[in-house]
Amino acid sequence: MTTLGDFTADLLDGTPQPLDAYDGKVVLVVNTASKCGFTPQYKELEQLWQDYRDQGLVVLGFPCNQFGHQEPGDADEIGGFCERNYGVTFPMFAKVDVNGDDAHPLYAWLRNQAKGALGSSRIKWNFTKFLIGRDGSVLARYGSATKPGKLAQPVERALAG
Repeated sequence: MTTLGDFTADLLDGTPQPLDAYDGKVVLVVNTASKCGFTPQYKELEQLWQDYRDQGLVVLGFPCNQFGHQEPGDADEIGGFCERNYGVTFPMFAKVDVNGDDAHPLYAWLRNQAKGALGSSRIKWNFTKFLIGRDGSVLARYGSATKPGKLAQPVERALAG
């Protein structure tokens, strides 16, 4: 069975990061953008990370420019924006595609594991969130409108389970 740990993604600085580094953790994977109406969710994502990281939660941010070209910057611009405006300290990765032929393999897998509204696998917009259990399997998918603060209970259940 494929799990999160079977993938590798490049960090924002270009360093390859095997995702098996997060084996045994509860992981929240989020496609992000700096110029989106949902961008303020960075603050709640950082809070969730701060509140639960000592219990085993990791938040992973994947910038994506596929929705309204709302992530046009390069890695330095993205990293600076996130740190300066939202104090982001959770791991941020290099910009990826989440849909289409060029989608990162992680996102092809995530989309297949947890369908969106009406059974669609396509990611509809920025700040779609995937909650992954300690065993590396996808537990749930949450749309852009679901604020990270609303995920405390599902995160706590995953951490306990």
